[in-house]
Amino acid sequence: MFRHNLVVIYRNFLRYKASFFINLTGLSIGLACTLFIYLWIQSEVNVDRFHEHEGQLVQVMENVDYTDEIVTRPETPDLLAEALVDEYPEIAYGAPMTHPELFGKFTLSISKDNALKAAGSFTGKDYFKMFSFDLLHGDRNNVLDDKKAIVISESLANKLFGTTDNVVGKSIDWNLPFYESQSQVSGIFKDLPESSTESFDFMVPFDVFKDLSDALGRKLHWDNHAPYTYLMLKDGKSFDDLNGKVTNFIKARERESNVSLFLHRYADNYLHGNFENGKQTGGRIEYVQLFAIIAFFILLMACINFMNLSTAKASRRVTEVGVKKAIGADRRMLISQYLSESFIMTTVAFVLSLVVVYLLLPSFNYITGKELSLALNGSFFLYALAIIAVTSFLAGSYPAFYLSGFNPAIVLKGNFDTSSLGGQFARKGLVLFQFMLSIILIVSVLVVYKQIEFVQTQNLGYDKDNIVYFNKEGALAGNSEAFHNELRKIPGIKAASGIGEKIIGATSSTGGVEWEGKNPDEDVNFTNVVADYGLMETLGMEMKDGRSFAKEYGAEENKIIFNETAIDIMNLDNPVGKRITLLGEEKEIIGVVKDFHFESFYESVKPLFVQFNPEQSFMTMAKIEAGREKQAIASIEQLYRKFNPGFPFEFSFLDEDFQAQYVAEQRVASLSRYFALLAILISCLGLFGLAAFTTERRMKEIGIRKVLGASDVGIFYLLSKDFTKVVLFASVIALPISYFAIRSWLNGFAYRIDLKLWFFIVALLAALIIAWMTVASHALRAAKSDPVECIRT
Repeated sequence: MFRHNLVVIYRNFLRYKASFFINLTGLSIGLACTLFIYLWIQSEVNVDRFHEHEGQLVQVMENVDYTDEIVTRPETPDLLAEALVDEYPEIAYGAPMTHPELFGKFTLSISKDNALKAAGSFTGKDYFKMFSFDLLHGDRNNVLDDKKAIVISESLANKLFGTTDNVVGKSIDWNLPFYESQSQVSGIFKDLPESSTESFDFMVPFDVFKDLSDALGRKLHWDNHAPYTYLMLKDGKSFDDLNGKVTNFIKARERESNVSLFLHRYADNYLHGNFENGKQTGGRIEYVQLFAIIAFFILLMACINFMNLSTAKASRRVTEVGVKKAIGADRRMLISQYLSESFIMTTVAFVLSLVVVYLLLPSFNYITGKELSLALNGSFFLYALAIIAVTSFLAGSYPAFYLSGFNPAIVLKGNFDTSSLGGQFARKGLVLFQFMLSIILIVSVLVVYKQIEFVQTQNLGYDKDNIVYFNKEGALAGNSEAFHNELRKIPGIKAASGIGEKIIGATSSTGGVEWEGKNPDEDVNFTNVVADYGLMETLGMEMKDGRSFAKEYGAEENKIIFNETAIDIMNLDNPVGKRITLLGEEKEIIGVVKDFHFESFYESVKPLFVQFNPEQSFMTMAKIEAGREKQAIASIEQLYRKFNPGFPFEFSFLDEDFQAQYVAEQRVASLSRYFALLAILISCLGLFGLAAFTTERRMKEIGIRKVLGASDVGIFYLLSKDFTKVVLFASVIALPISYFAIRSWLNGFAYRIDLKLWFFIVALLAALIIAWMTVASHALRAAKSDPVECIRT
């Protein structure tokens, strides 16, 4: 039977080459898209799931209850991890860990001539007992026990020492802008895998962070929130039970605290990392779900082509069906034959799709920013079998069950009405479905593009272009005023100042602001920006009222500037000159800065204040004249090395930080464009095949019409009007669906574009033009044909 089916398929290939290639191409494209998305989804869902104790790892999160909202944050009190382990016997281990972004990159060196930058964390001693990062050297049970220990990555060891052998025990000096120390290598870990969300190059014991806090005058207290807190539960202990127990852990120690704790599974952070008003609201899982749906529909569109073309050419096979039934073939045998045809076609298409994926995978990796590979392992073969089985059944089921149901007596007598074969309504319905999906994808791609364009061109309230920033450390940290004075003299430098941390994604905040008329029950969270003289001018910020910090006014330490949102929330009229209390210190409001976006456009502008503190302005920001960036950077580096010999000069541009906030959206937009184009191509392939079939069936009619005086335009209209109606009807269904779907996505942005009517008109016109262009070659050839030859066919 199988051999017979192969022979039948081969003969059909020879007879219907166009249909065969259209089906093969459409299925191959659809399967290749599905394979790409499968690889991407596999990578996404396996992030952070390689740890041996993955099911027992949790992160402690905070819900901070302010008057107008509940803010969820990962930062927790310094004392929390140790206290939780002591309090609850169901916890095996706990470890605090400062995020590498907290301090920026450290400067590490083993000699004056060998200094480099690396990202580091202060971490609890049990960290490597909890997380399964591979250690090349060192014992994970005690590698962080010694206060003078440092654990470094394989890459960092090679950069510093040129090898990973005999490195344990060697000394490394490390520096921050306000602190320096020396540690001895106690271990080396393998470079972190791509499937990990962690991003550190080395680790230092958390006890050193306590010393650093003391040096800064920062007390270890339940009100100070800096590190992340990770826990590992003992085997068999309930996550939900412990989650309920820790809720009021901080409030039990600080009665006036507005912080509640909850547990979040560590492996869920990547895909389920968004919180709104204290509730988990999604995250990257939404993109995973989106592309899973896109993969399904693209494959379904390819299957629809197979169904349509198989049923459309059914009139050519009715005699075959009739003869087989007349000599004893039952319906099950015929169904088996047609499903076998579909299975073999799908298998060949799958093999071709593997070749396509193999060739295009480097480009796909570039678009997605991943390092995906086509691993032909057991799980992949299970996926391959499943997708081939499902695809072949979807593609072959309708023609198999339809063709096998013909009445042999009617067929062999020649009384079968071939004009209705396959059900024209069914075929048009499937084409309608294809174009409905295409229109939805066109609208989605267009709106996503316009939203990202809006985000990138919107006025942020400051000038992000040509702003370079870098850390002040070593000798420079204590001599920044002289450095800034020299920096401003460099040709091409328009302005320079100091700031406490990166302006984009600023995280320092406090609720300790009191003002006249404040409701005692009101608790407002203010973002805290630390500044030096000239910061507003360097960033091009505008003052709505008052002034910025300036030397001519003398000491500015007891002065403060708020943004517009803060003043509105505080309900202060004529705020300049009024006094507030910040953490027990009285300060005078000297200005109101216009609102600026220090977070992504997903978030509305939060209340913020700027306070003057050059000593804690650990970063320098400089505005460079456009077109002189290269020369200015070289001069800045030369000046930096003069003030800070032995320290490497590393810098970043502010506009790059801004773009980094939307990397996920930009990649999704790029992928969506490619998949939308492929979906449209698959639709066109099917439409092309149906147009060819329709034209062939109506050649006699076309010849008669031409003899009776029909024009070429009339013939073109005759052949294209049915497809035009299908596209128009598809748009009636697709446009409302696309409107609600894309509006739901836009609602995730606090600042977004309006949905314009022209977005939907463009999508409709694009679909119509695509349909007309697809059928045009057949319609024009029919219109130009010789009516005599048409009638003879």
